[in-house]
Amino acid sequence: MKKNIFVIAAVVMLLFVWSVSSYAEVKIGFINMREIIQTSDAGKKAGEEMKKIADRRQAEITSMERELKNLKDELDRKSSVMTAAARREKESNYQKKLRDYQLVVNDANEELQKKDQEIVQRLMPEILKIVRTVAEKEKYTLVLDVAAMVIPYFDKTHDLSKKVVEEFNKAK
Repeated sequence: MKKNIFVIAAVVMLLFVWSVSSYAEVKIGFINMREIIQTSDAGKKAGEEMKKIADRRQAEITSMERELKNLKDELDRKSSVMTAAARREKESNYQKKLRDYQLVVNDANEELQKKDQEIVQRLMPEILKIVRTVAEKEKYTLVLDVAAMVIPYFDKTHDLSKKVVEEFNKAK
């Protein structure tokens, strides 16, 4: 008997909670953090820094690519008239340069990824403050980042990204 009363009380309590929460307005907003970082003034400035680094590294990589191509062409053209020892030496030299090239490319990619992470970590706390402010002002219950998760559909009228960028630019 006591078990039945407890179960009935629990069901009534759940029904009460569900009915009260169904009256509360749930308002969900969306942001695209990548877009906010890229379109904000601070993000554009950081993007220019990234472009300078990328251009500098690309010049080095392009130079190495030309050198590798010249070595490969020379090896292909002259391999028939070279001695076996000379061919092995040229091929060994080519393989060494190719490994050096691959290391430089990997280093450049890692450097750019590290710089990107630094930028995101530097800007993220300030952007999150702005998101919180905008969401509280417009009475949003939840704000989701569409860049961080797969969301198949969302109503663009609830996209707060542009408002966040405007407020972030004003704050900066």
